[in-house]
Amino acid sequence: MLQTEKQLLSQRGILRLIGVYFLILVRYCYLQETAEKSSTMKYKLHCFAQSGNAYKVALMLNLCGADWEPVFVDFFNGGHLSEEFAELNDMNEVPVLEAGDLVLSQTGVILDYLADAFEQFDAASVPEHREIMRWIMFDNHKLTGQISVLRFLRHFKQTGETEVTGFLHFRTTKALAVLDKRLSNAPFVLGEKVSIADISMCGYLYFADEAEIDMSEFPNVVQWLDRISALPGWVHPYELMPGHPLPDKEDDPA
Repeated sequence: MLQTEKQLLSQRGILRLIGVYFLILVRYCYLQETAEKSSTMKYKLHCFAQSGNAYKVALMLNLCGADWEPVFVDFFNGGHLSEEFAELNDMNEVPVLEAGDLVLSQTGVILDYLADAFEQFDAASVPEHREIMRWIMFDNHKLTGQISVLRFLRHFKQTGETEVTGFLHFRTTKALAVLDKRLSNAPFVLGEKVSIADISMCGYLYFADEAEIDMSEFPNVVQWLDRISALPGWVHPYELMPGHPLPDKEDDPA
């Protein structure tokens, strides 16, 4: 009986090992097929110049040397709320990436897809991928989630200082302090190499002046932004995407 149990355990171990190798093979074939398609594919990015989230994807496409074109979404006049746009993204949010027949929304998802497609700025292992996702989620909740609204209120809505802007300013600087500490011992978030975690978190920081954030308080972040802007293919968001400058209100037909 004992010998039979050992044989069963051994067989199960072999089956598990075969299963793992099979999954690795499927993943490899997927990446190879995706990489081949990405080299010839024409991408369309639905975006507008003032969107930091759209900029993250536009920058990624540029850094990867992708063949892509921007499709202007007139956000400030409700273009993202149209029925036509809702057919692309039922969340009515920018950005949206068209990759052939594939339509993707949500910046983190798109960055992860492009990292796979171009085999650039990606994780080298499963633990590293989890670390990338950890920082992208931190960005979504703590950094982008605060500074984007703060900038919108201060720069576009011009609300003046309120309890809301004070709260958002506090939350933004706390998130920047976390990032600044992370970058005190390494050039990029994961260490020596750029990843989609860096591309995600830098998106709104090239608009920091519009959010009225004093970046001199975060010298490591400033140096990190300089390193990113020195990468081949980097372009400022106002030059990379359509829709800047916004028309003056008196010149705006709407």
